[in-house]
Amino acid sequence: MNAHKVTITFSEDGKLELTGLPFNAGDTVEIIFLEQPKQQPSSQTSSPEYPLHGKQHYRYDAPFEPAVKAEDWEVLK
Repeated sequence: MNAHKVTITFSEDGKLELTGLPFNAGDTVEIIFLEQPKQQPSSQTSSPEYPLHGKQHYRYDAPFEPAVKAEDWEVLK
């Protein structure tokens, strides 16, 4: 089975023209139409699945070291 995916936006109601497909005359194909969800405004870049997508990146050089050196703790002075 050869699968080929094409994403197209309808320019006319109920009419669609497909060109440049990698099939030959006489080939039988099955066509399934799946409507894509409307794109959200660009102000909301994160989704519930990926709440940190598009947010600022943080880098931890030594993630298992204490955040504050022991000699800087006021409690110990």
